[in-house]
Amino acid sequence: MALHISINAEPVTNIFGVSITNSLATSAIITILLLVSVYLGTRNLKLSGKLSRLQMFFEVMIEGLYGIVESIAGTTKARLFFPMVMSFFIFIVPSNWSGLLPGAGSVGFTALLHGQETFIPILRAPTADINTALALALITMVTVQYYGFKFLGFGYLKKFFNFTNPINGFVGILELVSEFSKIISFTFRLFGNIFAGEVLISVMAFLIPLGLPIPFYALEVFVGLIQGLVFLMLSTVFMNTATHAHEAEH
Repeated sequence: MALHISINAEPVTNIFGVSITNSLATSAIITILLLVSVYLGTRNLKLSGKLSRLQMFFEVMIEGLYGIVESIAGTTKARLFFPMVMSFFIFIVPSNWSGLLPGAGSVGFTALLHGQETFIPILRAPTADINTALALALITMVTVQYYGFKFLGFGYLKKFFNFTNPINGFVGILELVSEFSKIISFTFRLFGNIFAGEVLISVMAFLIPLGLPIPFYALEVFVGLIQGLVFLMLSTVFMNTATHAHEAEH
């Protein structure tokens, strides 16, 4: 069997004329599993006040990550930022790991795609699709701008449009370009690391199926966790920075 590597997510079905790709299907499955896990982990607490092991795991994880956010943004802002950045984390990490599951990328069907017979895997890691990574980056940066206006009002625009002197005007343009570059940075950092890891494992498994891929699987588990943590921390840093007046940053 030939090695299958595709940078684009492939369509697996259509619902009401809308093409559903394998990465989108995996995103839906992950979301459902997360909702079920949260329900199962908290239902005993609601009924009897007893903590299940799943509930205890969630509490330890949330407490640790909240401490990171609080150390970056302070107590008051951490309460605002944490629900959003934690949502990123609990979606991104399972998404990163989903491409390591048996059958992901290897179980599928053959169909005509762009006039050629192509193998289409049923499941694909959402974050190995640049569209998912771009969507997460856009949501993050829109939220950053929201908090900028929330804390500074229209004075937030002085960060980008300050023509009191030529130097401030030039710095403002650089700041504006920087906001767009953060979207690109977010997108390709997440997509590049996960996609490259999956390609590496696919190549190693294709060349020597027994034994050799195992260390790379362990490495990608670690990378998947770190990328979720990096996304959480950078999101918090950018949101916190947006709440500071330009003069205060200097």
